[in-house]
Amino acid sequence: MTETTHSTLRVGASKRVLSFLLPLALFAGIVALLAVGLTRNPREVPSPLIGKPIPEFSLPPVKGRTLGLASADLKGEVSLVNVFASWCVPCRQEHPLFVELKAKGVVMIHGINYKDSPEDAARWLEDLGDPYTRTGADLDGRVSIDWGVYGVPETFLVDRDGRIAYKQIGPITPQVVEQKIVPLINRLKQ
Repeated sequence: MTETTHSTLRVGASKRVLSFLLPLALFAGIVALLAVGLTRNPREVPSPLIGKPIPEFSLPPVKGRTLGLASADLKGEVSLVNVFASWCVPCRQEHPLFVELKAKGVVMIHGINYKDSPEDAARWLEDLGDPYTRTGADLDGRVSIDWGVYGVPETFLVDRDGRIAYKQIGPITPQVVEQKIVPLINRLKQ
């Protein structure tokens, strides 16, 4: 065999090895990313809006209420904004916690009613109690999308300057209230 033939064979062998190793390395990389993703808590999806001003919006009141909700209403005080719907089962589970927070005067609570029928939303608040100072009806869901809502319920803590300080995806629990929300409210009120 000539030197040229040996070079050609080496190049061919190198291409075969590379054509095998490259997909294998790509597959291993994808598996590693998925493995890391499985170790994360889906309730702790980082929001790109944390630390940023709330979106500009203005919503009419929920049927039977006199006060709607607008971005201007969320400046000057620390407040919670809860995105809820009457058809949402986890919203029903967390609702007593908001009623309790209101009764204790911990923080001003506002609601955004997401893609709900006006009659159902009004009946839900009448039956379960209304912990909200202001409740906006987001009938088409556009304002909630601007807030970065993935689904209901979601709750946001807004600072005095109208910036989002915290986002809870899914229902709040007594542990979340005690360990995260109330300590952060106390810090923001100082």
